[in-house]
Amino acid sequence: MSETNPAAAAAVPAEAAPHRYTAAVAADIEARWQDFWDAEGTYAAPNPKGDLAGDPAVVARPKKFIMDMFPYPSGAGLHVGHPLGYIATDVYARFQRMTGHNVLHTLGFDAFGLPAEQHAVQTGEHPRVTTEAAINNMKAQLRRLGLGHDKRRSFATIDPAYYKWTQWIFLQIFNSWYDDEAKKARPISELIAQFESGERTVPGHTRAWNELTADERADVLSEFRLAYASDSPVNWCPGLGTVLANEEVTADGRSERGNYPVFKAKLRQWNMRITAYAERLLEDLDELDWPEAIKLQQRNWIGRSEGARVDFPIDGEHITVFTTRPDTLFGATYMVLAPEHPLVEKFTPAAWPEGTHEAWTGGHATPAEAVAAYRAQAASKSDVERQAEAKDKTGVFTGAFATNPVDGERIPVFIADYVLMGYGTGAIMAVPGHDARDFEFARAFELPIRCVVEPSDDRGTDTSTWDDAFVSYDAKLVNSSSDDVRLDGLGVVDAKARITEWLARKGIGEGTVNFRLRDWLFSRQRYWGEPFPIVYDEDGIAHALPESMLPLELPEVEDYSPRTFDPDDADTQPETPLSRNEEWVNVTLDLGDGPKKYRRETNTMPNWAGSCWYEFRYLDPHNDQQLVDPEIERYWMGPRAGQPHGGVDLYVGGAEHAVLHLLYARFWSKVLFDLGHVSSAEPFHKLFNQGMIQAYVYRDSRGIAVPAAEVEERDGAYYHQGEKVSRLLGKMGKSLKNAVTPDEIAAEYGADTLRLYEMAMGPLDVSRPWDTRAVVGQFRLLQRLWRNIVDEATGEVTVTDAEPGEDTLRALNKAIDGVRQDLEGLRFNTAIAKVTELNNHLTKAGGALPRSVAEPLVLMAAPLAPHIAEELWHKLGHTDSVVHQDFPVADPAYVVDETVTCVVQIKGKVKARLEVPPSISDEELEKVALGDERVVAALDGAGIRKVIVRAPKLVNIVPA
Repeated sequence: MSETNPAAAAAVPAEAAPHRYTAAVAADIEARWQDFWDAEGTYAAPNPKGDLAGDPAVVARPKKFIMDMFPYPSGAGLHVGHPLGYIATDVYARFQRMTGHNVLHTLGFDAFGLPAEQHAVQTGEHPRVTTEAAINNMKAQLRRLGLGHDKRRSFATIDPAYYKWTQWIFLQIFNSWYDDEAKKARPISELIAQFESGERTVPGHTRAWNELTADERADVLSEFRLAYASDSPVNWCPGLGTVLANEEVTADGRSERGNYPVFKAKLRQWNMRITAYAERLLEDLDELDWPEAIKLQQRNWIGRSEGARVDFPIDGEHITVFTTRPDTLFGATYMVLAPEHPLVEKFTPAAWPEGTHEAWTGGHATPAEAVAAYRAQAASKSDVERQAEAKDKTGVFTGAFATNPVDGERIPVFIADYVLMGYGTGAIMAVPGHDARDFEFARAFELPIRCVVEPSDDRGTDTSTWDDAFVSYDAKLVNSSSDDVRLDGLGVVDAKARITEWLARKGIGEGTVNFRLRDWLFSRQRYWGEPFPIVYDEDGIAHALPESMLPLELPEVEDYSPRTFDPDDADTQPETPLSRNEEWVNVTLDLGDGPKKYRRETNTMPNWAGSCWYEFRYLDPHNDQQLVDPEIERYWMGPRAGQPHGGVDLYVGGAEHAVLHLLYARFWSKVLFDLGHVSSAEPFHKLFNQGMIQAYVYRDSRGIAVPAAEVEERDGAYYHQGEKVSRLLGKMGKSLKNAVTPDEIAAEYGADTLRLYEMAMGPLDVSRPWDTRAVVGQFRLLQRLWRNIVDEATGEVTVTDAEPGEDTLRALNKAIDGVRQDLEGLRFNTAIAKVTELNNHLTKAGGALPRSVAEPLVLMAAPLAPHIAEELWHKLGHTDSVVHQDFPVADPAYVVDETVTCVVQIKGKVKARLEVPPSISDEELEKVALGDERVVAALDGAGIRKVIVRAPKLVNIVPA
């Protein structure tokens, strides 16, 4: 074995160093080891049973299930920003394998959705063709990065074998209801049994269950099912030709995709009753290891508030409101309904009541005209626009009066767009004296304002002099008593309790909890999505397909586009691509009671459906008999110490999925848990949000992006083809002409260099700018690592069997200890810094590396740069893959510094620095400091009033 000096070898010219680590050498090494890993199944994680069962000794190890958020395969391929999270999870997974874990790490593809369909609309090419081509391209790009995925477990959501189970889960949800007493989902058959036995009364009917028609029974069950179809206000986007969930509408009231206007419309759509789980979705957040910012976003979206339900009588019936301030009931001087409220038409009279204020009519001759015109106006606004804190409040009087239940006073009922059907009951009692929006509305419409909460400022109780509402949760009630109930003099908390008890006793209200969360709109008027496993009989009653008919595959259609409309035309209706295939839509089926004619559901599921449960499919990907084998699911995801709800051990992805995907996946997991299909009530125990790799965007004088690669910098300014351009840090993307592909970097430096650079750029959870020029720094690190072990002239290994010196042992063990802690804590940038520091120490030390140093150095690099580590490991004479070696363990004796520097101060000024043992006691350190000749000289005979010791690093002396 040669003992060439590695430092001297660095000076060898390229033509005399045929074995130098270059981009070409890196490419050869990386391709060979990727082939080897695939052929050997190096990353195959064994299950405890089934077709993926493996070595019982590996199964017996502690497990780690590590996941990335589902990638969507884009036709444009990856840029260097995309794999940031994938590289991070790969590094972590490799480290966990080396620390004795059975690691499941794989990757599938979320392949239904709008981009592929839009391409199909434009070209006529089937979305499956373009999607599968994009998947293959993405697989090749990811493979080149050396990601250690168990490829046996990969799949795409468009695989019928996969979406069979998406459809199956939908049917479990459809055939379930939420039992508020048991606080869990139960099969709908158990509810039917309760109705049949009389144990539970049939809501809305005086007849027994067996006396109801099939249509009536279906309507009753629809009010309970966790998946149900209903006529309800939806977000209709004519420009896309589909309806959207609330979460898919931007704050500007436009579609997240395409930026088209979104309108409120009433359509029959499928919904998921996620609201039944609101309390549990809130409570279980506490046990999850998630970023607090994400938890807060979910809490805010769910929006729990405590208050009371109150019934306001009107024409022999009542309007129900939810209020968080029932203590202010005596201050309610009018009511407001959302324009879409179903009771508006019912109570709107033919003519204006005598004495109606002109300001209330909106200039219309009749209440019906006023209501119709205002509803049309409100439909053109987004919920965000309607709730904006604008001073100019709009609305119209319905012509109807309700009765305030606490004092019997008749109060007018308005509709106004600042009240939404999506919150509470879609109706409010307006207390203008103590609510800012109600106050503005009352001033605009000449409505009475009553003070019922004593102001703590000097405004007094005469509201005619007020400039704004007085809002307080810590004041006394006034003007709030009747013969039946007295609140005067009570604080807010006591007044709430008293009025709530009174409402319940009178049977006109009760204390209740309300949530901002709305049921999840689950229909899309699209082609490229999972078909619903639902058919309708000739009476329009929905029937679930039996499991034997799953998967219900997408049929061929001639036109993939939903019918789209003028983006601004709100008065339109959806027409779906599936509805045009009449042979598929109209079928004769035997669902157990003989052949009958049915009509299939022609909407498809939203693109979120497939990603709601994919973690379970990774566990048991080839099972065609059940969703997942219970024993396999318990092994990988079951509850355990520190993870009371079970779930994936680490889930890495973008913070942009804080509400949509994460909330939906949690809901599906809880339903499956309640029904006994899985043991984990939460899908993801630990969540980590990686930052974004940003890039500079260069724009010309027209504001158009120019190719970043063609921009020149001169004297601090930037030019493209001679024209000065602006530079701004932003996203990386093809449309911004600043995308850098991983293929480019891998070709120039190798994939290991790309991996190191992305991990070294900064903390994983922080966004950082891409700089291609800086990549070379990590390439040089790998060159030095290579040169410390391999002779560039001969290709021979240069390590010796000599014992390392004390300094090297200390540097090595400190690095091992630090890198181990950093990798465990996902601090990859500091782990790389420690490897770099050690490697530089070894380079400067000169001479051949001892084997006892070279091998742990390679092992430390293995999770970060696996290809070069694998190559060096084998050059060092090993035949087993580096992937499954034990990560080195530091010797504690060498981790602690032999000495530390102690600063001695007198009157706050440094007078001496002492080298002392790190284990020195306060008493010993004080004695050493006071005996030091520099300290004695500085004191110059002065007495000592106080000595403050913070061993081993500080002594502060206060002279007398």
